Amino acid sequence: MSKFNEKSRAAYNKKADDYDNTNDGRFTLKFKRLLVDCIAVGGAPLRVTPNILDVACGNGTLLAMLDGKTPINGFGIDISDQMIKNAAARNPKMEFHAAGCEAMPFGDGTMDIITVCAAYHHFPDVDTFAQEAGRVLKAGGKIYIAEIYLPAIVRLIINPFVPLSKAGDVKFYSPKEIIGNLSRHGFGWADVTIQGSIQLVSMQKMRENTACLNGER
Repeated sequence: MSKFNEKSRAAYNKKADDYDNTNDGRFTLKFKRLLVDCIAVGGAPLRVTPNILDVACGNGTLLAMLDGKTPINGFGIDISDQMIKNAAARNPKMEFHAAGCEAMPFGDGTMDIITVCAAYHHFPDVDTFAQEAGRVLKAGGKIYIAEIYLPAIVRLIINPFVPLSKAGDVKFYSPKEIIGNLSRHGFGWADVTIQGSIQLVSMQKMRENTACLNGER
């Protein structure tokens, strides 16, 4: 386990039982609402009971919110085992695992949708994450990354100090950086929404022949 994962695990185990009432819990709620609006309300129609994997799922709030809008088969992973315990208690019909984003415990092509809510800046290896996301998603599946948005000058100033965080933060990214990383692993059709301090990047896993023809692999 990387030092960033170790710090994240310790920090979020500590706040897991009262997470919804913490500053983090209140701050990330608006990210969750935007994801729900995009996926279950304003997005393209969902296939019947889609398989949705929430990476860094925390206590399962986002999956519960999505399931409240449209029936889903929910799956979640999180580095914090206490968060996973609470997520499973909140969503007893869903499947949860304590795991990092670099090795997802699911088979190839098993997910219709992957979500990441305000956690991308915690990922120690975003390249390996993108590779894993491409592996577990079905062809044509979509990924939605709701992440903290900071202007370029702010990122330039604070990113050298971000790894010093006790919560396991690694780096803050621009929409272009997130899209570029996913594009190298067979994703296309990028869409970006910016609302204040939130950026929502969505992309689609291209079908094998389309991805190769477009030179995206």
